[in-house]
Amino acid sequence: MIRVTNPVLPGFHADPSILRVGDEYFIANSTFEWYPGVEIHRSKDMISWESVPSPLGEKRLLDMAGNRASNGIWAPCLSYAEGLFWLIYTNVRSWNAGPWKDTPNFLTTAPSIEGPWSDPVFMNCSGFDPSLFHDDDGKKWFVNMEWDYRQPKNPEGPQFSGILLQEYNLAAKKLTGPIRKIFHGSNIDAVEGPHLFKRNGWYYVIAAEGCTGYNHAATLARSRSIEGPYEVHPYNPLITSYGHPELRLQKAGHASICDTPEGRSYLAFLCGRPLPGTQNCVLGRETSIVELEWHDDWPYIKPEPGQELFRDGIVWNYPTDTFSPPIPKGSSAAAPTPAELAVQHSRVYRFNEKKLHNDFKTLRTERDPAVYSLNARPGFLRLRGGQSPVSTFDQTLLARRQTDFSFKAETRLEFSPKNFQELAGLCWRYDEANQYLLAITHDEKFGRALLVLTMVGGVFAKSKPISVPDEGPLHLGLTVNERCGSFRYSPDGKTWAELRPALDAAVLSDEYYFLGFTGAFTGIFCVDTAKYEATADFEYFSYTAIG
Repeated sequence: MIRVTNPVLPGFHADPSILRVGDEYFIANSTFEWYPGVEIHRSKDMISWESVPSPLGEKRLLDMAGNRASNGIWAPCLSYAEGLFWLIYTNVRSWNAGPWKDTPNFLTTAPSIEGPWSDPVFMNCSGFDPSLFHDDDGKKWFVNMEWDYRQPKNPEGPQFSGILLQEYNLAAKKLTGPIRKIFHGSNIDAVEGPHLFKRNGWYYVIAAEGCTGYNHAATLARSRSIEGPYEVHPYNPLITSYGHPELRLQKAGHASICDTPEGRSYLAFLCGRPLPGTQNCVLGRETSIVELEWHDDWPYIKPEPGQELFRDGIVWNYPTDTFSPPIPKGSSAAAPTPAELAVQHSRVYRFNEKKLHNDFKTLRTERDPAVYSLNARPGFLRLRGGQSPVSTFDQTLLARRQTDFSFKAETRLEFSPKNFQELAGLCWRYDEANQYLLAITHDEKFGRALLVLTMVGGVFAKSKPISVPDEGPLHLGLTVNERCGSFRYSPDGKTWAELRPALDAAVLSDEYYFLGFTGAFTGIFCVDTAKYEATADFEYFSYTAIG
């Protein structure tokens, strides 16, 4: 029997919303301040997942300019009905600047997962983590958690005051009718991330609880009426890592369910893998899958082979490292080996195509083709200098997720800065307050020079300038071995010089400095805080997983 190793979507892929349409499975994930918004993958066997273009890639659908780190797209919901994909999403505008959260929720639809996506419809803003449920009588129901700013922040539970339900009127394109609070959560507290589904005449609500750290969990409850009252699972939570520090997959929670055509049930959930010897999940919150089994119309996590669901009055409700995928009949699919996975995660990105690879993200706003140009110099990506590395508006930065504890990243660029305010190079970052940059710049004493710039906990530091030839391309590199990283450079791509200081990987995690929700990225950037005019030409960017 084939067993797939979790996580299926490594690196920052939080808050999975799983969906089956015909013989295909889709997973939508949060993207927060990264652009374009909402990450979507598709698969026919839950083994191999292919990214599709993110749906929120136009300013009419999403503009996050000014959003602080970890604002933006929280917990989208992807569904399918009447020949359309329905995407519900939040553009969180503030969450950590006081007792309030500004959480406008929107709906967009498309006839294909590739689009085109319709103009967004505003739904409400009473809370975050919205989703849409299509009932079998044709009605559509919108749910979201409610945020009560009046309650004390610590403990956080009271601010998460329950799950709201309201009908969506398709003809009017708005929510109508009474608003009902259908679920207050369990004794775990901090109820959020709700999804509704129906099976055998029962309505089920699955919701995240315990906040999104090491106490995280997914709670499940059911009712014969969509309005409740809802009865909590007799062995709640449905899944959690809490109380099991030995597990490889921590933080298990925030989940959604889908069935196969044959009736098997699967749970997609978020999890985190801490760096060895730490509590820091540099890769962010990732997506894993487990199979479910049903008893008395209640779902349970299907244990690893040879293990028991019920033992001594205790139920298996924690994540399994592997699961048995729903492979279609006649398929020759096989689970990849660790070496094959490393190859899958590795890629050399050439800039001789008409568009950038789906792996690449920018920050907050739609890419301006004049700033990210594949046409200005054929075979190169030309970046025009933008705002500083701490701006929440117009940085020029292109990055991809870190998906492995150990990896190498490299680029080759041509850049001739004229003053110290012009910089371009390689980055390894979490957010504006926690990031590492290897920059080519200009120094009054040395001419063209290299600098290692660091922001750790919001505190800026820089290395001494390193003189490099005034003309010609330079190769820049980053090597990360679990907890430690280091920048390097080379004039020819063959002989490399390693640079100090050593870089602490733990800095680039949700757990460092303040609570965040993303993960580490690596990529390329260009800054010009003098005129927004300087340009840098990048020939390639590569990411290589180290097995």
